[in-house]
Amino acid sequence: MYPKFILRLEGAGIAAVATAAYFTIGGPLWLFVILALAPDISMVAYLAGPRVGSAVYNAFHTYLTPVALGAAGMWFGMATVIWVALIWAAHIGVDRAVGYGLKYPTGFKHTHLSGATDPGTPAGNPAEAVSDAAGTRND
Repeated sequence: MYPKFILRLEGAGIAAVATAAYFTIGGPLWLFVILALAPDISMVAYLAGPRVGSAVYNAFHTYLTPVALGAAGMWFGMATVIWVALIWAAHIGVDRAVGYGLKYPTGFKHTHLSGATDPGTPAGNPAEAVSDAAGTRND
């Protein structure tokens, strides 16, 4: 099997488990519907450029934050916090399942799952085309 396929399958599994857990522990449908796309608000950061946009988008689309949030919710016995964490994990899982991956700073469509680049973006290692702090390009 190809790694991208495995990552997509993994995302589908996480989405299914997170969604099932959410409804099993009594999470309300209305909250799930309202928050299902909330992490995508992070795309607004692309207005500040692809480097900032990708960093913010990735921060909202990694499993680390909802796992930490869910653990805190369990530790403190806060059901609402656990619900939010499960919705968030389900969102990320669906994104991965359909091929939306973590973004490289070279362009919105250049992800760890797609391998696609935005028009005008050089192909190859994404890190090679990123400017360094002094503003010079590495390619």
